[in-house]
Amino acid sequence: MVQAIINLNEHDTRVLNVVKGKYGLSNKSAAVSMVIQKFESEFLEPDLRPEFIEEMKQIEKGKFYRYKTVAELRKKLEDV
Repeated sequence: MVQAIINLNEHDTRVLNVVKGKYGLSNKSAAVSMVIQKFESEFLEPDLRPEFIEEMKQIEKGKFYRYKTVAELRKKLEDV
């Protein structure tokens, strides 16, 4: 466990006390950890969301064409 000394203004301290009380946490350290976890889940890159996974599965089921050469692909694109 890493220990850190942080400077909080009065408003920040009140917010931590509210978080501590709302979630029944034992101390401000637990409240800071809770706030960090919420921040992580909302702002950092989360795991793939279920909607995204479902969308990728639908794309996999789509129609795909194989081309043996770039010329063959080019011909197909020019015909369209």
